[in-house]
Amino acid sequence: MREILRETAAADSALAETTVAEHVLYRGKIVTLRRDEARLPNGLPCVREVVEHPGGVCVAALTGEQELLLVRQFRYPYGEILLELPAGKLEPGEDPLLAGQRELREETGATAEKYESLGVFYPTPGYCGEKIYMYLARGLTFQAPQPDDDEFLQCLRVPLGEAVRMVLRNEVADGKTQAGVLKTAALCGALQNRFPA
Repeated sequence: MREILRETAAADSALAETTVAEHVLYRGKIVTLRRDEARLPNGLPCVREVVEHPGGVCVAALTGEQELLLVRQFRYPYGEILLELPAGKLEPGEDPLLAGQRELREETGATAEKYESLGVFYPTPGYCGEKIYMYLARGLTFQAPQPDDDEFLQCLRVPLGEAVRMVLRNEVADGKTQAGVLKTAALCGALQNRFPA
């Protein structure tokens, strides 16, 4: 696989688009909307609509009993209550790990002895620049949650194996949570019997 990636990296210039001009259409509290003029690899002009977002973080917090902390929260754009890993928006210039620690404490009351990066998730690469930094947290201790004043949620403990089954049964719609659950399960060996290497 590494050889395939090396070979494709050499061809990246044949895929890259060039920004010619950026035009800001809207600047909000969280997002900025741009309409950019760009040039395709073949030299032809194109228009790209881009949502700028400061990025986010999510934490797969695993208890000593191999339970994941998940939150149920109403998400206005969908008009639905979603089941998600604890997550939140990055403040400008904020360290993603510190943001993850803050969000975990606020939403679940948990703090962790150990954090491990699960990588970066690009939720909507076709038009949005948001990146979500993902972490696995272990060695949890608990206090009372401290949600933001505008945050209403319910925290659940779900056995890791059941969380995987929920993802596979399409009971978890949130992409970052799907990725975080499956990566956590892979790192903990919970997928090896079902999906041998």
